[in-house]
Amino acid sequence: MQHIVLLSGAGISADSGLKTFRDAGGLWEGHSIDDVATIDGWMKDKKKVLDFYNIRRKQAAASKPNEAHLSITQLEKNYQVTVITQNVDDLHERAGNSNVLHLHGMLRQARSENDEDLIIEIGSEPIHIGDLAEDGSQLRPNVVWFGEPVPNIEIATQMVTTADMFIVVGTSLAVYPAAGLIHYTKKSIPKYIIDPNLPEINLSNEWTHIQKKAKTGLPQLVNQLIK
Repeated sequence: MQHIVLLSGAGISADSGLKTFRDAGGLWEGHSIDDVATIDGWMKDKKKVLDFYNIRRKQAAASKPNEAHLSITQLEKNYQVTVITQNVDDLHERAGNSNVLHLHGMLRQARSENDEDLIIEIGSEPIHIGDLAEDGSQLRPNVVWFGEPVPNIEIATQMVTTADMFIVVGTSLAVYPAAGLIHYTKKSIPKYIIDPNLPEINLSNEWTHIQKKAKTGLPQLVNQLIK
């Protein structure tokens, strides 16, 4: 069975109503990225960061998978599919996508601020100041902030090297190291990018650009592949 690796970004979640950083003009819920998505922001004002992610967690829990997520489940009937996502929501899982690797963590999890391996499931519940991990340290969102290492990038790289087809959906390939994954594909395989905007890096003519939103373009491609 052919192996399809799919890299998803914020655009696929935006089609389910979740705001992206760019849609908000460089602000998330009125906050700058430095205030709520960096380790410096966390050390400066932990309550602000927790409140921000509590809102995002609640929003994500209330959203539903869209046609793009659901089409991946259909694709799994004919192909081995691996999803590598930059998104921190669980819409892929709720759509029934069975093999999902999260590069940037998950909103539905919390972790010790001192030990990245001490992770607990919290669902849609908030994290408050004074909520502690097993090691006695403050719980923080289990998400990778800007400037932090991406623990799963090496696993993702290995997955990409085994792909018989590579699909990028909902990202203009502006965020590294995830954007760098495209350089590890085999040259001979079909490659598709589905995004209404032009990618921010130059792609070779090996790529087919479907200039549509994720919820429209991905189901279209999936139907072609299944036929």
